[in-house]
Amino acid sequence: MTIPDFGKVGVILGGTSSEREISLKSGRAIAAALRESGVEVVEIGEAGEITSAIAAAGIDRAFIALHGHFGEDGTIQEFLADHRIAHTGSDAAASRLAFDKAASRRRFEAAGLNVPSWREYRSGGRVPAPDFFPVVVKPCREGSSIGLSVVTSAEDFAAACDLAGRYDERFIVESFIAGPELTVGILGYTPLPVVEIVPAAGHFDYDNKYVKGRTEFIVPARLEEQIALRLREDALRAHRSLGCRHYSRVDIILGSDGTPRVLELNTIPGFTGNSLYPMAARAAGIEFQQLCLELLSFTLK
Repeated sequence: MTIPDFGKVGVILGGTSSEREISLKSGRAIAAALRESGVEVVEIGEAGEITSAIAAAGIDRAFIALHGHFGEDGTIQEFLADHRIAHTGSDAAASRLAFDKAASRRRFEAAGLNVPSWREYRSGGRVPAPDFFPVVVKPCREGSSIGLSVVTSAEDFAAACDLAGRYDERFIVESFIAGPELTVGILGYTPLPVVEIVPAAGHFDYDNKYVKGRTEFIVPARLEEQIALRLREDALRAHRSLGCRHYSRVDIILGSDGTPRVLELNTIPGFTGNSLYPMAARAAGIEFQQLCLELLSFTLK
């Protein structure tokens, strides 16, 4: 396989968000794969400082492996665009939109996609208790299920709102949908095989995402062919509705009524050993090293 001349590639990782440790794992895995392919790589962000390090490194393009704030909210994308450095993933506008669960939900609904019933609130304001339980409370702008609570009774509702408000001044309360948790990766504009997420206990929270052995992942998911096709079509529609490019991962819940409901879209999904996006790519015949090169190749176009 002939490797294009990418020049000097900066893998942007770490940062200072609540997802720093996961970002470090993702970035180091990506950097190692690119080096094995013969790409000149410099890792930027381990010390936390990023923008000045990018300027000092003299990179030709960037592979963004930052999760959470600064990485997925459009900030680093805007900085790189201002400095005319091509980068992997969506641009600043799409990243900003996807990172905001309320704003992206509105786009999903406008595109005709099903989502759970939901309301947006502000921290410190009046938040009426729901008429039904369980519900899910989560910050509008946070990742990896940080600040998320599944609330089963009115007694726990206020504490869940307080927790979400610690991570963002805006949060959403949505109906809890019982059913299989599923995710669909998008590569370019091609949906990857559906991954089924089966936590040993509870829901797919931070620990179940990142502690090995806490969750079983089944790919392709145990779905009828027509339902799997519907999920992949919905994921691609979600990707397009936000103006995303290169890649993303769309989280979906399949209700007991057979209706898929889009939960959110991740513009920079994890690339750790447990990560779902590389797992889906592998099921499509794309190994990790090839996947990293393919994503980096988008920066040449």
